[in-house]
Amino acid sequence: MCSEIVDSDHVPFADILREMDLEFLAMGEYGIRVEEAANFVHHDHFVFLDLRTKEEHDLLMFPFAMHIPISELPDRIDELPRDKFIITFCLIGFRAAMGYAYLRNQGFYETKALKGRLDEMAGAVSPERAYRLNT
Repeated sequence: MCSEIVDSDHVPFADILREMDLEFLAMGEYGIRVEEAANFVHHDHFVFLDLRTKEEHDLLMFPFAMHIPISELPDRIDELPRDKFIITFCLIGFRAAMGYAYLRNQGFYETKALKGRLDEMAGAVSPERAYRLNT
C-alpha cells in the first residue's frame, strides 16, 4: 500500500481526485469560462499559465501569459507566484485540467483551468472582441 507524503504546502493528490465527483464536474468548479477569464487578462491578481509545448507556443503566443510546457511544470513550479490566481490553459483543455490538479497538489489554492478551446481564447482577447466584452 502506498502512503502519500503530506505537508502544509501540499494537498494529497488523492484528496484532489476525491473532490472530482459528479457535482464538482457538472458545476465546472475546476474551470473558468473563456468569457469570464478574458476579463482578468490585465488584472494584477491573475496569472495565465500556458501549458502548451514550445512548438505550439511559437505558432500562437499570448503576450499576457506565462509559458511553461506541462512537461516542465514540476521542475519550474517555483517560478509561479503563490499569491496570485493562476488560470491554466492549453489547446483543448486536457493539459489545463492536468495542470490545475498538479497545482492544487502543490498547494496552489487559487487556480482554475480554462474551459474552452484556444481559438476561443484568441478571439476573446482580440481588440475587437475585448471591446465587445467590456461594453
